[in-house]
Amino acid sequence: MSRLAERVAAVFAEAGALQQSIDGFKPRLAQQQMATAVAAALQQHGQLVVEAETGTGKTFAYLAPVLLHPKKAIISTGTKNLQEQLFYRDLPRLRDSLAPNKQVALLKGRANYLCIQRLQQATAESGQWSKAVQQQLLTIKQWAQRTRSGDVGELNLLAEDASIMPQVTSTQDNCLGRECPFYEDCYLVKARRQAMEADLVVVNHHLFFADLALKDVGFGELIPAADAVIFDEAHQLPDIASDYFGEALSTRQLSDMAEDLRLLYMTELKDLAQLSRISEKLISSVKDWRLAFPHDAMRGNWREWVKQPSITAAGQRLQENLELLMTVMKTALGRNETLDNLYERCVSFMHKWQQLQDTERNGYSFWFETTARHVILHQTPLSVAERFGRYLQESEMSWVFTSATLAIADDFSHYVDRLGLKPAQTLQLASPFNFAEQAMFCLPRQLPQPHEREMESALLEVILTATRDNDGGTFVLFTSHRMLQRMATALSEHSTRPLFVQGTSGKRDLLAQFSAAGNGILLGTSSFWEGVDVRGDALRCVIIDKLPFAAPDDPLLQARIEDAKRRGIDAFSMIQLPQAVIALKQGAGRLIRDADDSGVLIVCDNRIVTRQYGQIFLRSLPAMQRTRSLATACQFLTQSRQTT
Repeated sequence: MSRLAERVAAVFAEAGALQQSIDGFKPRLAQQQMATAVAAALQQHGQLVVEAETGTGKTFAYLAPVLLHPKKAIISTGTKNLQEQLFYRDLPRLRDSLAPNKQVALLKGRANYLCIQRLQQATAESGQWSKAVQQQLLTIKQWAQRTRSGDVGELNLLAEDASIMPQVTSTQDNCLGRECPFYEDCYLVKARRQAMEADLVVVNHHLFFADLALKDVGFGELIPAADAVIFDEAHQLPDIASDYFGEALSTRQLSDMAEDLRLLYMTELKDLAQLSRISEKLISSVKDWRLAFPHDAMRGNWREWVKQPSITAAGQRLQENLELLMTVMKTALGRNETLDNLYERCVSFMHKWQQLQDTERNGYSFWFETTARHVILHQTPLSVAERFGRYLQESEMSWVFTSATLAIADDFSHYVDRLGLKPAQTLQLASPFNFAEQAMFCLPRQLPQPHEREMESALLEVILTATRDNDGGTFVLFTSHRMLQRMATALSEHSTRPLFVQGTSGKRDLLAQFSAAGNGILLGTSSFWEGVDVRGDALRCVIIDKLPFAAPDDPLLQARIEDAKRRGIDAFSMIQLPQAVIALKQGAGRLIRDADDSGVLIVCDNRIVTRQYGQIFLRSLPAMQRTRSLATACQFLTQSRQTT
């Protein structure tokens, strides 16, 4: 055992540093095993993959070795919320005990920081905005006078999607970089400097891969070089990496660029009226192109839709206006730094636009998605294994990948292959919770098939029956927004329980209200299947409407299936099934979050017993009691409540 591993083992031992300094800390064998494995990976510059189920204490298990390790490290989390929780809650507790002199830093993407330059521009243009947006701007300006970090996450008075936010934050496209007159005072620059000087930097996966995509060798412009990288919630990495190793262009980017040009004309280049006119034409053609698609938000195969005459014609007009705008801007280069930057954006957008029209290239999925006002084109690589795996092999760093859900029935090969990993060790650690006593899994008998019309009324009856016998709270997790909305309508008519529906409020507020209610029903889709921690009686029943297979019309999935067929691979068993198993494990993991929790997991999909692949789902779930009787499950809810 290395010296670091010995120190880590001592920290987690009985009467060790953590037990002496943290109230309620108790040594756990699985946590000790993970901590020593992480320590070994840090010493050997290796790759370690760890599935640590709920209750293992994986956060402390990787934090302690990183804090005791003398080299610089990066910890990447799945979301900004988890990033903040780690930085403000978990990390300080361990740092104070183990390494009080370690310098730590929190680093987010540029859109999370106030941009002083864009705040001034917004102030100059504010007379054209509605009173509501002007009030938002006033709130920003008042906060700007007292903030030290410039992190807009501090702004509790404004919603995350407030209209003013894109006007006072920067993107990679509109940031002036070192040419900005406020470069030395830039909050993003200050945050990066702090990260460069820190021993431990906490980021999130989106920032990590956005930055990595900028520069294949070493890190890009934000993340400093490090000796080790720890990925928490690492099951998200393959899909996030695919997004950032591809290309995308949205009509919002084009519109924002045109709006920035109009603002520049109004404030600094008033003699370039032609610039303003062509910007308005581009905005108009962007809107016309959106109207060529169906009204409702959707996703589709761009290879097929690009051939439709109406979309081709509208896209051609958009391209002509973009080319004209680029020509006009070129004649004024050198007059203004902001204009020069906008010209570079325009050239980059044109390059991406032309690239995304060439859909005959192999190895990529070409797809699009629409919102109420915009269209986004995507070119996504079907695999990131070669690119990401090569980067890991060429680096001289330690890499740790951990999550509660990585293995498929004790097998890590699906995860390892998707990322091109060559781990020196894989480790699977079971939860210390007593699932056999704390939880029951129920697959109700005589359910219709998931696709049958009768399934909707059957699901409603299951929810009503379960909630009648559950004095605590209930999660109902859906695989589609359509079914969620139909159940929300039905439950508002048939249940008197407090009802919380995804989309009616922010996720954090919705969870807080649900927990405070104590006996509510929360309806959620994908974002509530993971990263949600509700303990105690506030959540005693989780109902899942059906097995979470990806939608068959998902264009990226279709491309991967087509690619698998060409290579003679069974797409269902190698792509669709593993992803669904991981998703179900995540959803099931919402139920038991503490040693004193108890509850029932109900899955309303009889394919678990009628299809051979159902056994893979069952083997991947915790060792709960099992029943086909909904009455037995309800009885368990009643009895377990009486004994707690």
